[in-house]
Amino acid sequence: MQLPKEQIDELINRALTEDFTSADATTEALISEDWQGKASILVKSEGVLAGIDVAKQVFLKIDPRLQMEVLIADGANVKPGDIVAVVTGKVSSILKAERTALNFLQHLSGIATETARYVEAVKGLPVKILDTRKTIPGLRVLEKYAVRVGGGQNYRMHLGDGILIKDNHLTALRKQGLVLKEIISRARQKAPAKLKIEVEVKTLEEAQEATEAGANIIMLDNMSLEGMCQAVKLIKGRSLIEASGGINLGNVRAVAETGVDFISIGAITHSAKALDISLELKTD
Repeated sequence: MQLPKEQIDELINRALTEDFTSADATTEALISEDWQGKASILVKSEGVLAGIDVAKQVFLKIDPRLQMEVLIADGANVKPGDIVAVVTGKVSSILKAERTALNFLQHLSGIATETARYVEAVKGLPVKILDTRKTIPGLRVLEKYAVRVGGGQNYRMHLGDGILIKDNHLTALRKQGLVLKEIISRARQKAPAKLKIEVEVKTLEEAQEATEAGANIIMLDNMSLEGMCQAVKLIKGRSLIEASGGINLGNVRAVAETGVDFISIGAITHSAKALDISLELKTD
């Protein structure tokens, strides 16, 4: 899974500038420039690793003379005690890069881990787990990468990736006197031909109307399990169906069993708990 190099470089540069690594007062006051050492990146909880190559780029950005050996690759299941990488070189450089490298690695591994839990929960069913645009501003490309590492799939990367007619769009357009069929027709006429049209619906009546109007995807927003089952029967394969809203690990399999094609979950990016990973230093 390739990441856009220039974009990742920019994110790393911004993170290092934010941490003021060019003037680490503690390291510069206490650590000699000629000290050499080795540090292990150690996992302390079970999960799925993501972002190890980004962490490596952070260390090399601080000091190209550092050596980092990656022992476990992204996508691997890890457990407490696993050493995923070893960094060798100037102690001062390792310490300056430590926090920023771990921030990326812990956060992305947390997202991959949470995504993998949802994917495992629906295992064996013909449904795909999707992310959303509920990401930390500026980190979307990395967070969506971590979702893929965890076995999920990316939904829209940005607003230009598809037509998604949500409740606020409908409110604004209905005030202009348009009905849903006219709204979808307008979108199809004015949007690029390759883009699929998805409509968010809250009721069976809206689902019926959107399907008959030719929507490619129907998003069932915060519907009950019974409502989803009825919507799947009503749509009868004429449109793809996405379930969204109020979905968690406790009910995701039941949602999948209704027969929807996709389940989108904002929590896998905006609420994933960071995986516990640390750096342990040994000096020569």
